[in-house]
Amino acid sequence: MLAALTVALACASCDSAAGSTSTAATSPPETSTPSPLPAPTPVAVAIPDPCHQGAVVYCVLNPFVTEATIRTTICVSGWTATVRPPTSYTSPLKLQQMGAEGLAGPASAYEEDHRMPLELGGSPADPENLSPEAHPRSYTKDTAESAARAEACDGIDLQNVQTAFVADWLAPYPGYR
Repeated sequence: MLAALTVALACASCDSAAGSTSTAATSPPETSTPSPLPAPTPVAVAIPDPCHQGAVVYCVLNPFVTEATIRTTICVSGWTATVRPPTSYTSPLKLQQMGAEGLAGPASAYEEDHRMPLELGGSPADPENLSPEAHPRSYTKDTAESAARAEACDGIDLQNVQTAFVADWLAPYPGYR
């Protein structure tokens, strides 16, 4: 409707610029048909990344998990096991991150956690999507991850679920930044 109005206004201004004396009272010939509107030009729309908010990077997404692919990725039982990195990668990373963050205690007191969970399309091995998370909080977050995955698989837009997850679980905790 807006495009038709814009075209009509544009044509009206073209007629008046060309010196046309047509008025609104003049009716078109009965045999005329409205000309079709041109096809819209595709416009690239930036989809906000729920992991990157301003200068803060909360997590990293897996580019292969999108709303279009969730039925063959996160909504398939057991899919996360196919992308989860081995402990031979995550254990040394956890020790390195614990040292960098000054975390006390044994490594067994922490889970090397995916900030954006694999269940919601988080990057499996990017160090910016992995960080040591103390038990028992990690167990509570695991329950929330499963509930969020169920929402996405039940039809709630994946990006909306990811954004809510960041707001609920990552943004409130400065250690996740």
